[in-house]
Amino acid sequence: MEIKQCTIADLAELAEISVSTYFDTFEAFNSADNMRIYLEEAYNKPKLTKELNTAESAFFFIQHEGETAGYLKINWGRAQTESIAPDGLEIERIYIKSAFKRLGYGKLLLTHAEKMAREMQKRSIWLGVWEHNPNALAFYDQMGFEKVGSHSFFMGDDEQTDFLMEKQLD
Repeated sequence: MEIKQCTIADLAELAEISVSTYFDTFEAFNSADNMRIYLEEAYNKPKLTKELNTAESAFFFIQHEGETAGYLKINWGRAQTESIAPDGLEIERIYIKSAFKRLGYGKLLLTHAEKMAREMQKRSIWLGVWEHNPNALAFYDQMGFEKVGSHSFFMGDDEQTDFLMEKQLD
C-alpha cells in the first residue's frame, strides 16, 4: 500500500476514478439525468485541473500493488468549501473503488489527512457526508467526528442534505 500525492500528470486517472467511484456509490439513489449532470459538472478535466492547481488543496491516490484503490482530496485556508473551521482542514473527498471497500483504505486516507492537519497545526478536520449514507456516517462517528451542522447539496435539480461533521485535534 502506498499513498502518493497527485499531480497534473494524474488528471486522466483522477477524472476516471472520480466518476466511477461516485457513480458506483450513489447511482442507485439518484436519477440518471441528475447523475449525468452532476458527474459532467463536478469531474470534468478543466474543473479537476483547476482543483489540482489550487495552492491550498491536495489530492492523494492510495495504491494497492500498483493499482489505484481510491483517493483523498483535502482543502485548507480559503480553498475550504465552507467556513466551518477557518483554522481547520477539510476532507472534501475520500473515494474508494468498490473492489477495495472495507479493506481499511478509507481509514488510511483519513489518518493521512489527520496527520497532514496536525503538521499544518490545524485545530480540527471536518467534512460533509450525505444524510442517507449510513455506512459513511457510522465510519466517521467511529473515527471521532461529531455532527456540527448541515448544508444543502444539489444532485442535478435534486436538493439533498449533507451533514457537516468535525473532529477536534488535540
